Amino acid sequence: MATKEQQDFDPFAAMESLRAALAGAGIVLPSLAVDVASPQLRLVDLGRVRANVAVRLADALRKGGRE
Repeated sequence: MATKEQQDFDPFAAMESLRAALAGAGIVLPSLAVDVASPQLRLVDLGRVRANVAVRLADALRKGGRE
């Protein structure tokens, strides 16, 4: 069962928000999508990425998104 907090977020809006934030850092996750197999869980699937993209994502998180 989904918690109240999980129910408050639209997974499609969350995915687009994440996509925009990542684009602002110059990062693209090609497999980013909403997991439609489990709609009650409202999961966003980050997918698989190449190692260099994972390193760039980690660097962006460490910097707080600031260059």
